[in-house]
Amino acid sequence: MDGESASVESLAPLLLSNYGAFTSMQVEDGAVRGLDLHLQRLEQEALALFGVAVPEARLRERMQSALSGQARRSSLRVQLFLPAITHRTPDAMGQPNVLTVVSPPANPLCDALRLQTQDYAREVPELKHNATFGLTRTRRLAKEAGFDDALFVGPDGLVSEGSTWNIGFVESGRIIWPRAPMLLGTGMQLLQNGLDLVGLDSETRVIDRTTLAGFRQAFICNSATPACPVGNIDGRSLDVDPAIIDRLQAAWASNAPQSI
Repeated sequence: MDGESASVESLAPLLLSNYGAFTSMQVEDGAVRGLDLHLQRLEQEALALFGVAVPEARLRERMQSALSGQARRSSLRVQLFLPAITHRTPDAMGQPNVLTVVSPPANPLCDALRLQTQDYAREVPELKHNATFGLTRTRRLAKEAGFDDALFVGPDGLVSEGSTWNIGFVESGRIIWPRAPMLLGTGMQLLQNGLDLVGLDSETRVIDRTTLAGFRQAFICNSATPACPVGNIDGRSLDVDPAIIDRLQAAWASNAPQSI
């Protein structure tokens, strides 16, 4: 917590309120692919939720301190919150506290996923915030129904994102991203940065349940998974093309790791 070992007292505000935001990344030898994207996210989150950003140098200090003495590969979560913001004082503003959590590296998803569409949209979807009750419940319901995860369809009827990932579709060798309120994930942005290098282009398109049924290939991506194929949506089988997945992973890998 702010460069020091967390205490019960410092963690108490997090247990009593979910007003906060975070970003999660995979670290290897002190570097992260898309670190600039994670830092931009933290700045945007801080300004949107607390009115004051944490200086980049301070964020880097906190991250370096957390990773000191850790394994060369790890997951790092950087979370922002402000104890002064409570139900009684929702209008408090100020520079947020920084919680850093180091855990074992997340293995990328590889096996083709079975997705269930669910009517759901995250609150303030452009932010990666702490209010995860809804998305955890949708994933739980999907698993109870025999699927791996949930694909969200918002109240506007548009396909958007999943519980912890973005989804892309493949149409005649072209990548199609949903146009809907959602989080612009770092994994998605890394793929977009590298598509030209692997001979792919992309576009965003409005996708509803009807047009969803017309796609034969799809994949998901996030900061830990460059590209994982989707093999089934709502019981309808999709084609899995390993060559496309390889090209997407190469697009992601074309982004050089950035030192923290």
